[in-house]
Amino acid sequence: MLNFGKDFLFGAATASYQIEGATNEDGRGSCVWDNFARQAGKVVNNDDGRQACDHYHRYKQDVAMMKEFGIDAYRFSLAWPRIMPSGEGALNQKGLEFYDKLIDELLAKEIQPWVTLFHWDLPQDLQDKYSGWQSKEVAKRFADYTAIAVERYSDRVKNWFTINEIRCFTTFAHRETFHAPGGAKAEQIVNQTIHNALLGHGLAVQAIRAHSKQAANIGLVENLDTFWPAIDTSANIAAAKQAWLCANDAILLPALNGVYRPEYLELLGEDAPEFTTEEMNIIGTPCDFVGLNYYSGIPVRAAASSAIKMHGKTLVDPGFEYLPFSNDFPRTDMTWPITPKALYYALKFMQEEFADLPIYITENGMAAADVEQTNGEVIDLSRVEYLRTHLEMLSTAKHEGINLKGYFVWSLMDNYEWSFGYSKRFGIYRVNYTTQERKLKYSGEYYQYVMQNARF
Repeated sequence: MLNFGKDFLFGAATASYQIEGATNEDGRGSCVWDNFARQAGKVVNNDDGRQACDHYHRYKQDVAMMKEFGIDAYRFSLAWPRIMPSGEGALNQKGLEFYDKLIDELLAKEIQPWVTLFHWDLPQDLQDKYSGWQSKEVAKRFADYTAIAVERYSDRVKNWFTINEIRCFTTFAHRETFHAPGGAKAEQIVNQTIHNALLGHGLAVQAIRAHSKQAANIGLVENLDTFWPAIDTSANIAAAKQAWLCANDAILLPALNGVYRPEYLELLGEDAPEFTTEEMNIIGTPCDFVGLNYYSGIPVRAAASSAIKMHGKTLVDPGFEYLPFSNDFPRTDMTWPITPKALYYALKFMQEEFADLPIYITENGMAAADVEQTNGEVIDLSRVEYLRTHLEMLSTAKHEGINLKGYFVWSLMDNYEWSFGYSKRFGIYRVNYTTQERKLKYSGEYYQYVMQNARF
């Protein structure tokens, strides 16, 4: 039986560009995803975020929906270009007021606001002026924006996430090129971009501490690489841990330790980022918790001889090897293998490395090919099973003493899934993009049942 304890936090998550719409209204500036989506072929069906879920106009009914659903907390992001259209300088009062109204509405409905400061919608002007996160100047501009947001909202907001998933606007943008701003870059530039984003995170933590009007609760959100031993021998568990350390060298480990592991810098060689001791001290500014986004993992086993692609390089004989998935292995509609056991090991390895640092699962869910029944219901049993098996792993981990504090399902509602446009649905509420009607799916009923019955 699932049991997370009486104080466990249950919530749901979204992101500004994915749900707000209104990209050309009330003084909002353009962002890199607006520009990326305008380039033919970059997004499925050439979809863009101009309307999305129209949350900008429908936030009151969406918050009422959350209240009826029964979540404790709502994780959402501020749109940097809605608050600072150029990313620096002049503020947009209507943008600031929108988030005032959203936060006030949440609090009136007794829902805790958990605010992400950056979820990929970099102001286009900063991309044009500084080449975006390729420049350390953008890290400084991010700290300035953070200070403004915290000054404005921290009388009502205690819980802050600095940056969501650094790899998704660095390596996914400039190594794989399927995320904004796009454009393949040399490996040193890719690694420098990661470092600069980490610097932005550290500066943001310091800005929150300096400007918050109450004791702040601050964390980074990372979609860390996760691995599990396909067979739980001691050698395979050690191999999975080694894979976890190697794969998370670039972001998670330096963010929490304030140093790059020597093995990582040696692997990168001349492609390592340029950095100073002062910058690493900033990056390692202590957080209060870590947010982990989890969707899928990789099975490994111990191996005396192997060669693994990692961080754009080839890692020779690391002591582990990846195992292939069979064609009939269960997968989500994103084709991601469904691997709940890897979530358990992600938490186990986190606890081993970072002692009692509190952990929140800040995203977890799946895309499914949802089909409406003739009566309008969405009976998404695959998503019910996905949530059930992953929540079972979390409950087990918590019973074993892992300092797991909360869980945010991804996502509250179907939304704009980046380069997949509107073709993939992650929500526990179905969205009809023509009528903007929201309808609770069967998986939402399951999650509601868990929230009501798994805290004792």
